[in-house]
Amino acid sequence: MIGNSIIITLVCIDYRLQSPMYFFLCNLFLIEIPMIMTVVPKMLENFLSGRNTISFYGCLGQSYFYFLLGISQYVLLVTMSYDQYVAICYPLNYSTIMNRKVCVWLVVGSWMEGFFSILVPTVIKLGLPYCGPNIINHFFCYRTPLLYLTCADIWLVEFIKFIISLPVLLGSVMLMVISYVYIICTIICIPSTKGRKKAFSTCSSHFIIITMGYGSCIFMYVRPSGSDTSLNKLVALLNTVVTPLMSPFIFSMRNQQIKDSLRAALKRSMNFSRKHINF
Repeated sequence: MIGNSIIITLVCIDYRLQSPMYFFLCNLFLIEIPMIMTVVPKMLENFLSGRNTISFYGCLGQSYFYFLLGISQYVLLVTMSYDQYVAICYPLNYSTIMNRKVCVWLVVGSWMEGFFSILVPTVIKLGLPYCGPNIINHFFCYRTPLLYLTCADIWLVEFIKFIISLPVLLGSVMLMVISYVYIICTIICIPSTKGRKKAFSTCSSHFIIITMGYGSCIFMYVRPSGSDTSLNKLVALLNTVVTPLMSPFIFSMRNQQIKDSLRAALKRSMNFSRKHINF
């Protein structure tokens, strides 16, 4: 989360990072911070205390916010792929197409997509009778193990979950694939080697993140519930903790503007310290 906070701060204070790409990147990290906080603190508390307990409504709340933030994150990744498509394929019209109003509405739309996608399954889960065992076979309140605590038929919730997963995950994957096909075709047509290298470098960080995120999510969610295995826990851990923690470093290491902004901020901080420390 420190890496996320640093990049968010850099985007806010450095005028060179005041562009749609960094605006979307900043919002991506703003989603990842509460996503980590939804799962990791309780997981660490249970690990250190050995109690491994959570309240019923706390469990439902954790599940709701995790999936709300997760869906919003993946919709935002699609938005970022569209931003890169416009930047590379229509550079002369980029500032007109991706104006401030459009960027704000795209971010708001990603949050609304997450909210409405998870609203109906959550309402149905609240109405189910929970009279079964009280042990969840997971390290957080993951959706399917939570439903196993009910003593009612859960086929409707499972069906709705599968129907929602298809357009959100597979639909967004198709949109990103289409965007990247156009991006790659455009990059290949760039005459200069330096221009092609710069364009590929711009897209590479985003491509790594979507590969990590979407690969794990398709593995976990777009499958029948009976296919859940213990491997899901490892994949969920990677998706919940590792990917959000690594994403700011992946973006910063492969982005020269962020590295230059970070060096300038560190230099200003060191100069300020020298001026105000007397011995």
